[in-house]
Amino acid sequence: MAKQVVIVGAGPGGLATAMLLARAGISVRVLERQPHVGGRTSTLSGKGFRFDLGPTFFLYPRVLEEIFAAVGANLHREVPMVRLDPQYHLVFGAGGELRCTPNVARMQEQVAAISPADAESFPRFLADNRVKLERFRSILERPWLGWKDVVSPALLKMLPLVRPWLSLDQELGRYFRDPRIRLAFAFQSKYLGMSPFQCPSLFSILSFLEYEHGVWHPIGGCGEVSRAMARIAEQLGAEISLNEDVEEILFEGKRVKGVRTSQSEYSCDALVINADFARAMTRLVPDHLRRNWTNRRLAKKRFSCSTYMLYLGVRGEFRHLAHHTIYMSKDYTQNLEDIEKRHVLSEDPSFYLHNPSVTDPSLAPPGHSSLYLLVPVSHQHSNIDWRQEAPRYRKVALKQLAKIGLDDIESRICFEHQITPADWDQKYQIHLGATFNLAHNLGQMLHLRPRNRFEDLEGVYLTGGGTHPGSGLPVIYESARITSRLLLQDWDLPFEHCQVPVERPLSVDRTTCSLQKMVIGG
Repeated sequence: MAKQVVIVGAGPGGLATAMLLARAGISVRVLERQPHVGGRTSTLSGKGFRFDLGPTFFLYPRVLEEIFAAVGANLHREVPMVRLDPQYHLVFGAGGELRCTPNVARMQEQVAAISPADAESFPRFLADNRVKLERFRSILERPWLGWKDVVSPALLKMLPLVRPWLSLDQELGRYFRDPRIRLAFAFQSKYLGMSPFQCPSLFSILSFLEYEHGVWHPIGGCGEVSRAMARIAEQLGAEISLNEDVEEILFEGKRVKGVRTSQSEYSCDALVINADFARAMTRLVPDHLRRNWTNRRLAKKRFSCSTYMLYLGVRGEFRHLAHHTIYMSKDYTQNLEDIEKRHVLSEDPSFYLHNPSVTDPSLAPPGHSSLYLLVPVSHQHSNIDWRQEAPRYRKVALKQLAKIGLDDIESRICFEHQITPADWDQKYQIHLGATFNLAHNLGQMLHLRPRNRFEDLEGVYLTGGGTHPGSGLPVIYESARITSRLLLQDWDLPFEHCQVPVERPLSVDRTTCSLQKMVIGG
């Protein structure tokens, strides 16, 4: 009889794990609390408008390409994607802008318009980070199960390359003098919910990944990727149950035996938790069973920032706006301190606007646009009462759009949905509403993060942003691959790791419509 695995949560990590384990012949059951798959990598819809709930672009597709190939599928055939050029438009409150492009010569021209002295450093930055990623990739692709892994000769040799004693901003200071240019290659630390002044220097590879491997838009949005993964997992034999909340994990001692849901009980030989780590632990696992991750220790951990969200269906098309626009507060340091230290709301916040309709008309009715507005804010804190602040901060957020040329947006709104940190916490079951999970400081990385084979319990494995390697879609998919490999090895079963190159669609810019029409069907 096949071994039985229950996966708690049908987010990207849970779906990737389901694909890999089902392919290996394991009996897999995925239990999802929501009425849809994908977790935050899903789709929010209303009045003919569709929005990505969380992630809005696809970065470094190699990991998921290999997962699809390992189960006999092709990512790009299942989900057509467009590579963006420019990949995003940066607007600096302190003055200046960059239309960031993976074309090195054109990007140098963009940088030179702000800081001529920094333009020549861009190719050197790319070359150095190409080496850093290639050498550090094996570190990110394997499990970290104890302190002995840290003192391995291979890792010690990498210390001069990754310079852990530097922050990301300090690392970028080795290449760029102008603080705006450093910020252009550091704002990606927000993908981890961290400040570039606190984020470890290793993560300079994030911006490198964008320039080297592209910023991709899946046609139909990132939720299409999750739906394709669920479809393939079910074709491989996995069972996915929606609207079925796990209410209790069943143990004999510290060994998992099954779960109890709102509808039934399921026994299992192993359990994979894809839910938010801190919330799952405090809600589903008795405190006395957790030696390293007790409630008291969790309370001392650092958690990422949160986000205030507006999903706006609006009349009109905004061809002058990029697919991705990011506004950097005039006093960016003050804005970060408001979020991370003071836990108050900034009056000139940085923000991100997603305008996918310029690339993918399928996301809005004709003559309309789906706009997604994200403002980084503090995670849940007693300083901020969102019942009081939400109406006021909506006005602040909409007013900020004038700084990128959208002065009259409110009169155009015909659909609106709001999510606050309190909503992330209560409705979406994210601890403190910290949308990027545990922070990625040096004390919460590698073996110091909750481990893929969870160290406090027997037969329990973790996948998702709360475990190694961390948050962000590429590394969440990698966490699923690490976890699946560990589980199969523990059962003396083979794991198929496919590194066959996968054919990708051509790179296009936003003025090239033929590929877009072909994949959209227009």
